[in-house]
Amino acid sequence: MKKLVLLDGHAIIHRAYHALPELTTREGQPVNAVYGFANMLLKVIDTLNPTHMVVAFDLPIATFRHEAYIGYQSHRPTTDDGLKSQISLVRELVEAAGIKTLSCPGFEADDIIGTLAVQAETDEVIIVTGDRDILQLVRDKVRVRDGREKSVKVYMLTSGLSQAKVFGEQEVEEYLGVKPSEMVEYKALVGDPSDNYPGVLGIGPKTAIDLIRNFGTVENLYKSLEQRTPEAKKLGEKVVQKLKEGYESAMLSHKLATIITDAPIEINLEDAKIEDVAHRKEFLDKLHEFGFKSLHKRLTGEERETENTRPEKKRSNGQIGLL
Repeated sequence: MKKLVLLDGHAIIHRAYHALPELTTREGQPVNAVYGFANMLLKVIDTLNPTHMVVAFDLPIATFRHEAYIGYQSHRPTTDDGLKSQISLVRELVEAAGIKTLSCPGFEADDIIGTLAVQAETDEVIIVTGDRDILQLVRDKVRVRDGREKSVKVYMLTSGLSQAKVFGEQEVEEYLGVKPSEMVEYKALVGDPSDNYPGVLGIGPKTAIDLIRNFGTVENLYKSLEQRTPEAKKLGEKVVQKLKEGYESAMLSHKLATIITDAPIEINLEDAKIEDVAHRKEFLDKLHEFGFKSLHKRLTGEERETENTRPEKKRSNGQIGLL
């Protein structure tokens, strides 16, 4: 059985950075996000048992969404220097683990993941992230080229780095109130404050869900309004007015919310095979280099001296951390 795990690198880095206290090397280099990422990587491998794995990273340049809407994510605070400096270190760690990394100019990590989730001729795809936008990709059954079926699920981090849940189609609908295939239609109508795009002013979640149930897609909704179908005539006058005034915003929000599944990338599955990461010399050497003594010892049972990190110390919650 082929199981491909696609990990959203930046989503995990951000979560690790904000979940863990400040950890630095003796030279003062922050490494708390690297440490959290390393632990998460090992947990994912141990829990999901992938045969293949890819970590997708954003690039520090504008994407097609920024070009389509100048306000896209504009309200988000500037990334801390302490976080920025750890991104390249995490990439070093992933490459030392023998795991394939991918980025694509003009596209987000979500788009890389969406493209690979569609491309992959595997039995199962599991996406690891803390970003619920990715839930739109969930499918219990997808036909692949050789006639077999695969599933696409999400291993969603729900609380820091410690708790996660696997989402199939039923879990997504229970969680969001809409099916995975309806998520983009929903966000086109209600918008997304986290990414700063508007949707249709005055259309809230309940109305949006009712419209999706009755019309299926935003495109069908507006066609019905234009053609004055019997179903469209049942809508309240105020709702119709809001929809007409918000047409351009709805179309733009639909575009921004849609994860691309045909980005200009390809991967040979052979390149994504993973081996025994926990005992890979290059990975263990990298842990030693970063000064993660407790993690190194946990994997090998061996104590290795290191001079480039501050000594480890118990935190108030009793866990071991590098301080």
